[in-house]
Amino acid sequence: MSLACGVECAFVVGCSRWAWKRCTYIGSDDSATWPLATPEEFNPIPRICQVILAVYEEDLHNPKYPPIGGYCLNPDWVVKRVTYEQTGGHAPPYIIYADHQNREIVLAIRGLNLIKESDYKMLMDNKLGMQMFDGGYVHHGLLKSAIWLLNHESETLKGLWLDNGSSYKMVFAGHSLGSGVAALLTVVVVNHRDRLGGIPRSNVQCYSVAPARCMSLNLAVKYADVIYSVVLQYFNMILFRMISCQERQRPWKIFLNHYSGLNGLNSLPCLLFLVCLRDTFIPEGRKLRDPRRLYAPGRMYHIVERKFCRCGRFPPEARTAIPVDGRFEHIVLSCNATSDHGIIWIEREAEKALERMRESSAETMTTAPKIQKLERLQTLEKEHKDALERAVSLNIAHAFTPEEETTGDTDMEGYHIQGEEASNSNYKSSDGRTNWNVVVEKLFNRNELGELLQKDVDSPKLATDSSS
Repeated sequence: MSLACGVECAFVVGCSRWAWKRCTYIGSDDSATWPLATPEEFNPIPRICQVILAVYEEDLHNPKYPPIGGYCLNPDWVVKRVTYEQTGGHAPPYIIYADHQNREIVLAIRGLNLIKESDYKMLMDNKLGMQMFDGGYVHHGLLKSAIWLLNHESETLKGLWLDNGSSYKMVFAGHSLGSGVAALLTVVVVNHRDRLGGIPRSNVQCYSVAPARCMSLNLAVKYADVIYSVVLQYFNMILFRMISCQERQRPWKIFLNHYSGLNGLNSLPCLLFLVCLRDTFIPEGRKLRDPRRLYAPGRMYHIVERKFCRCGRFPPEARTAIPVDGRFEHIVLSCNATSDHGIIWIEREAEKALERMRESSAETMTTAPKIQKLERLQTLEKEHKDALERAVSLNIAHAFTPEEETTGDTDMEGYHIQGEEASNSNYKSSDGRTNWNVVVEKLFNRNELGELLQKDVDSPKLATDSSS
């Protein structure tokens, strides 16, 4: 009896601690120590959000759901629009937009469609540690979608880049599920720049809006110079926590049915609650040491508009950093979780934050500031180098030093197939990288017409060849 009372008290204390931490923690706490973003670096984000919104429109000449102020796009510059029927479920719908005004070629991918089974299939096509890529772990289903997309659109993108003097930036953008595809597409392009005519790494960018957990921490930091994630107030990752729950669902069912007979606890919502409760007691260091854990990619831009115990929305401000530890790992309870994840609200608040930055910048130039503020003196390159060094100092698995990252980019080292095939020289190109056709064949099957088909079996893992 006393043992049962002790267990019950411990359970109540644990639940109370979890509830207190969850109810008092707000989204803005994750970036409380970050510096403010500058207007110059934040300027493309509202424009990119509008391009992503344009994917949802059937006719940009007569838009049904235009943002406030309308689209700042030229409908005649839309090069290609691809629907679900054309992708065959391999990727979400997307558009290719040649922005001649800003000298950019934008490939924008829409977010998760709640009524499309193909999107859920892509989302759930992953297991913990299933896919290794470029020295880290990535989401298997999103990687397959990214490779399929590049295999189908590389000639179009390459032609646009060459036809415009090889000077335009190549921008990949996506929202929610599409953000994960865009981020991994960027990683693949950076490692295979010859697919787009040898485009320099400095001309490749990615904007991951409401980002998906798609790559391990070492890759998230390594590619922070080309991938930028945009978060509005609360980092909503319930969908990607569902994947973790699905991976653990069968063992939990067996355990609970055998020892307690409580069949109601094996449902996904209950498992999600148990996973959140368990994460409360997992030390931060243990999470960082797990190389298979997936994170949001790249540099983070956090738009903050609400404060603790305050009603309503405040004028938004944008903070930025390349966090290594404390990378939006806290679970936040919020009644605004859905709106914070929506592309419409993110575009709206990003535009407000940019206008506020411009007003503040103009005021600073004309009048002396009333309050002295710390301004960010480090360049973006210096912050990236510091983040890489921080990852090494925390013993992050497979972390890259700044020297290794620079050397890898100069030599254009790619990734290689693990297993017996890795020793076969026919699988490698002259510069030591895995042949692109081999990468495609390892993830897809081809029919008689040469079209790519999904593989039913697990694909071999990809990794960086340490001997190259």
